[in-house]
Amino acid sequence: MVGTGGCDVLGLGCVAVDDLFFVDRYPAPDEKVMVRERYRQCGGLTATALVTAARLGASCAYAGMLGENELSAFVRNTLEKEGIDTSRVVPVKEAAPIHAIVIVDIKARTRTIINCPPPVTGAHPELPPAEVIEHTKVLLVDHWGAAGMLRAAGVAKAAGIPVVADFELTGIDWVAPVMPLVDHLIVPESFALRYTGESDARAAAMALVQPGRKTVIVTQGARGGVYVDAAASRPVVQTYGIYPVEVVDTTGCGDVFHGAYCMALVKGWPLEERVRFASAVAALKATKPGGQAGIPRVDEVFHFMKTNRPVDYR
Repeated sequence: MVGTGGCDVLGLGCVAVDDLFFVDRYPAPDEKVMVRERYRQCGGLTATALVTAARLGASCAYAGMLGENELSAFVRNTLEKEGIDTSRVVPVKEAAPIHAIVIVDIKARTRTIINCPPPVTGAHPELPPAEVIEHTKVLLVDHWGAAGMLRAAGVAKAAGIPVVADFELTGIDWVAPVMPLVDHLIVPESFALRYTGESDARAAAMALVQPGRKTVIVTQGARGGVYVDAAASRPVVQTYGIYPVEVVDTTGCGDVFHGAYCMALVKGWPLEERVRFASAVAALKATKPGGQAGIPRVDEVFHFMKTNRPVDYR
């Protein structure tokens, strides 16, 4: 439990409730389409990463803000069913998860996300206590609750705890103060290009290397991605491929990648193995609908990696 023996991965940021609607194709303006299937699930950058790490065998905890409402209760119950400790959740009456409407195009195998952000969500500015952060092995941060993320990352950095970051374009204006505190930066290509001003992923990855940083990974979806051992004496950009699978739904794949990477980091695996493992977990998730329902267990991942090889489509 957090606060006694600590945990492997601690998250403070984005949790969401996703209402998924599966349609034959995304509608054109003023067009009606039939919903073929619908259901509700927990989502969000941090929540999905924690569920991933937990299913893969890591002990995880969530210590962000939740309120007194139906959506908050749904998130808490979902996390607890996955074995994630919620005893350090910060109760704030007006807090709530992000509510997202996710429209999944069955034929194109794409998803469109419409977010409804609440007034208060993510990391609390002053909680959890520093000792909770100091007793985790990996701190996962995103841009939700910027002041609290900055504080938490500072506490972790001072204690020598690795900070893994998951940032998106919607939070690009908030992440600059946290950037110097991030040890393992994993961001999508769209974020990397906009943040650095570079025109390609390789150049952006190198531009994100800075003193004190351990790793930079720029994910490129179906093309795989690039990564840099930023702690090397001469950092060099490497590429990684993807595991070919029959894609059903890509919702949450980036967050799943982060969770798998955190688990591999806790295990002390070399960088190349962390990247390959995270890529395999994300590929398996893509074969199932929803952001969390398809997250595999660790035995399934190891079997998949033994019988499949990543392919670089560049």
